[in-house]
Amino acid sequence: MKKSKIKVGINGIGRIGKAILRNNLDSSSFELVHINDINPDINNVIYQINYDTLYGNLNSEQEFFLNDEFISNKTTKFTYSSNANIDEVDWDSRGVDIVIDSSGIKSNVIKSHDLVKKSNVKHVVITHSPDEVDFTMVLGVNEKLFDNDKHKVISSSICDATALAPVLSNLNENFGIDAGHITTLHPWLNYQKLMDGSSSSWSVPGDIYHHYALGRSSIGNMIPKPTSALDATCKVLENLSGKIGSFSYRTPTNIVGSADLTIQLSKNATKEDIIILFEDLQKKQSFNIFNNTVKPLVSLDFLRTTSSVHLDHRWTEVMNGNLLKMVLWYDNEWGYSSKVVDQVLFISSKLGNK
Repeated sequence: MKKSKIKVGINGIGRIGKAILRNNLDSSSFELVHINDINPDINNVIYQINYDTLYGNLNSEQEFFLNDEFISNKTTKFTYSSNANIDEVDWDSRGVDIVIDSSGIKSNVIKSHDLVKKSNVKHVVITHSPDEVDFTMVLGVNEKLFDNDKHKVISSSICDATALAPVLSNLNENFGIDAGHITTLHPWLNYQKLMDGSSSSWSVPGDIYHHYALGRSSIGNMIPKPTSALDATCKVLENLSGKIGSFSYRTPTNIVGSADLTIQLSKNATKEDIIILFEDLQKKQSFNIFNNTVKPLVSLDFLRTTSSVHLDHRWTEVMNGNLLKMVLWYDNEWGYSSKVVDQVLFISSKLGNK
C-alpha cells in the first residue's frame, strides 16, 4: 500500500519560503497544508506566490486563488494564518508533520523546541544556521548522522554552506586540506537598502546591524563584509575549523552566488585529478549536489538550477602541486530551496512516510 505524503507547513513566505513552495509544485515531494506569515493581507500573499520578477509567473495550471478558507490551484490547497510567532499557529488542526521555518527570525528557533514538545509536529526545519538547533544538515555531507529521535529542530544551513561543504568535504577526504581562503560573492538581500540608510538586522527586527556598510545602497555598490558561510560550513565539517579564512562581497546583482576558493592541499594533485573526482561524484550522487561545467557561462545562466553547486572547471587550477584554485556557482534561492525540499523528503523517510 502506498503511504501518504508527509504533511508540511511553512512559517514565513518570503523569498525562501516562496521558492520552497514553488520547488514543491514541480517535485510534489510533500503535501503543503498550511502557511503562516506575518502578512495579514491574504490576497497580497497570493499575489506574491503567483508573480515573481526573477523566476517568472506561475502558469495557468499552477496559479493560486482564494477559495473559501483555502489558497488553492488545480493540484494544491492549503490554509493560511497570520501569526507573529511559530508557536502561536495551530499546526495540529492541519495535521502538520514537519514545519519549515523560513521566517529568518531568531526567536522562532527557540520557540520551535517548545513547539515539538507541546504539539504533534515531529520536526522543525530552520532555513538558516543558528546555534540553537539539535542538528545542522547539509546533504552530501552529514545526512547519515541524522537521528530521528534526537534531532527535532534541524537547521538546513545556508545557501553558501550548502554549496561549499560538499566540495570541501570531498577535497579533504581525498587530498587533505592544510589551509585555505574563500571569497563569496553574494547577491543583495531584501533587507538591504536601495539608497543609503541604517543597516537593519534581519534576524532580530529593530536591531541595527553592526556592519554599517550594509546600510549603503545595494544597487550601486559592491559591499565588503564578513560572511557566515564558513562558520556554517564548519558546523558540519568541524575538522576544518581554523584552517580556512573567509570574506564576502555583497554584489549589486539580484540572484546567483559565487565562491572563489584557494585551498592548500595536504597531498599533491593535478587539475585532472580534481576534475575526475567531482565528475565521478556527480555520476554516483544520491542527491542533486554536484554539476560540473566548462561552458562559457555567466551568473544568470545558473538561474533556477537545482544543483547545490556548479563547479566551473574553466578556472580550476593547481599551482606548485598542491595550491588549488576553484570557482563555484549556486542559485542562492532556488538551488538552496530545492535542498530544503530534499531534506524534508529525507527526514520523512525516517518517519516511514514517502
